[in-house]
Amino acid sequence: MAPTVTSMEASNGHEVPKVASIKTLADSASFTFVPSEYTYTKNPNEQGDANDPEHSIPIIDFALLTSGSPDQRAKVIQELRRACEEWGFFQVTNHGVPENLMQSMIDACHRFFDLPEEEKKEFQTRNLLDPIKCGTSFNVDIEKVHLWRDFLKVIAHPEFNSLYKPAGYSEVSLEFSKRTREVATEILKGISESLGLEADYIAKAMNWDRGLQILAANYYPACPQPDKAIGIPPHTDHGLVTLLIQNEMGGLEVKHKDQWVLVNAAPGAFVVNIGDQMQILTNDKYKSIWHRAVVNNKATRISIAVPHGPSLDTPALPIPELLEREGQAPKYIGMTYEKFMELQASPAGVRKPCLDHLRVKQN
Repeated sequence: MAPTVTSMEASNGHEVPKVASIKTLADSASFTFVPSEYTYTKNPNEQGDANDPEHSIPIIDFALLTSGSPDQRAKVIQELRRACEEWGFFQVTNHGVPENLMQSMIDACHRFFDLPEEEKKEFQTRNLLDPIKCGTSFNVDIEKVHLWRDFLKVIAHPEFNSLYKPAGYSEVSLEFSKRTREVATEILKGISESLGLEADYIAKAMNWDRGLQILAANYYPACPQPDKAIGIPPHTDHGLVTLLIQNEMGGLEVKHKDQWVLVNAAPGAFVVNIGDQMQILTNDKYKSIWHRAVVNNKATRISIAVPHGPSLDTPALPIPELLEREGQAPKYIGMTYEKFMELQASPAGVRKPCLDHLRVKQN
């Protein structure tokens, strides 16, 4: 069974080209192979490894970052600096967000994906910054290979948006987005201090009080040939920091020292990564790391990535104090966050990494 391409009219009145959801495809009783539209070739030399201790992403103890002694906080700030410099990814434990709230958020998203396709149609749109949007793959209009995932994206800040179905989603997402943003705010303070800046420097420079927060849920059903499909291909995140949770099925791989490392997240931990806006701010000191989502043939994986960025009208530029201290020239030109997100979703952003579009040409 291959997905059919049709067209449909979204709630905004515009026709939206539609590829059948991956859930519809995976639920087919006769489904035993990966259709050609979804066939993705990975480099066989780039397999993930979660068991090598040298390739375990760092762990940051949030409790010591926020309520430890000055000496403990200073130590964690240094660990955070190393994690940002050497990995661009780290786990955050003891963050205070209840595990049952995290699980309830995953369950609520699962219930959304389980809704009949007809009930999800009103949220299908191609508009990048619509408050609520769902769909399949990434951008079926421009991509050569469809991704093995369905998605739901809901903007939770600066204005909170939510779904009225499934039941309970709105209440859970309000609390989860609020608590997650509190954790992200403290992490941002720690990153500022790790750079030798005031704790609120980045937040002020990026207009964090009006910053964008998105709840981005991904649904990856079991795949009969996981080596022939991809959940999300290698990419970097567009924001400042992204916090991620997932169900019991792993699948996040991080590129570290030219190897793909499968992330084994500790129970109840947030997986945090640096985004493109942070790489610009730090003039490449903290890099936005390539990562991908692989699929499995055992069970559905659900992840919820929560990217946090500047306000949409704020351009990120290398921080002058850092440039002066390091004796560096700025490596990037400015672009508002909204324009940067539009670039990432465009054919130009697919052909060449977005940061390369902003990189200052060296004489």
